[in-house]
Amino acid sequence: MQSHQTKKPSSHGKKNNGGSSEKLRGLPKDSPAVRLSKTLSWLLRHGAQSQGLPMRPDGYVKVSDLLQNPKIKSQSLDLAGLQEIVNADSKKRYDLVCLDDGEWFIKANQGHSIKTVKLDLKLILTINDIPSQTAVHGTTKKAWLSISSQGLSKMNRNHIHLAQGVSGENVISGMRQSCSILIFIDMPKALSSGVKFYLSDNGVVLTEGNEKGFLEPRFFEEVVEVNGKGVREVVRGWGKGERVSDNPSGSIASGPAESGLPTNTSASDHLVTATSTLVPGSPSLEEKLGDVEIRD
Repeated sequence: MQSHQTKKPSSHGKKNNGGSSEKLRGLPKDSPAVRLSKTLSWLLRHGAQSQGLPMRPDGYVKVSDLLQNPKIKSQSLDLAGLQEIVNADSKKRYDLVCLDDGEWFIKANQGHSIKTVKLDLKLILTINDIPSQTAVHGTTKKAWLSISSQGLSKMNRNHIHLAQGVSGENVISGMRQSCSILIFIDMPKALSSGVKFYLSDNGVVLTEGNEKGFLEPRFFEEVVEVNGKGVREVVRGWGKGERVSDNPSGSIASGPAESGLPTNTSASDHLVTATSTLVPGSPSLEEKLGDVEIRD
């Protein structure tokens, strides 16, 4: 397969005749390859409409259209180079297909904020439809202060993201190293209450939450803090069997969890975290997501 080399991104971002900048998404410290990957993810999840990139209702765009986008075209990316990016992506973010007529299409497997996109997702009917039988969301201490009272919010995205699996054991997508709070979801309780969950093509558990876009705290089975050394402590009032109403402030426990959370009883010994939803007051999603580490 033909190798692809990216050009070094411009620091200012030239405009084309249509007014769309060629500047790549990402941080100045990122390598050209990383910035190209972030730009591709941003376009397919969030930026297609603002960039005038036609997208089907199922999230697919024509590769020929994508390659003509000023941000992508400025890097001289071709189909072979795009195939390399897709095949090398460890989190399986993309699906690249060729139709019978020879036309290539690509989509992001999850993570969209474009409201018109309706992905073909597998509906989760029971916990057995999740390979790991567990779902967990990761966030920060700061975000937890609001999440503990209002629940997880999809914010501007179409879904709340939950991860499954153990890091290093065939986990495809869902973990971010900066997360220090792990929120384990009581899937049987949520499902029996009518909350709909779906499984993406790359193994991420997705939910739209309630009619307001929240997965309420009553569905949190256990909440755990992970310190800098990887030691886990149950958040005070949020252990298994503890009532949410006993912990209105969402305070962090000062002592270690009992026996370090026995591996045969606690889901938190077996799973890792999905990336946190944005907290209220954050910049708009389209502004935010291009310049942060691309996730799930």
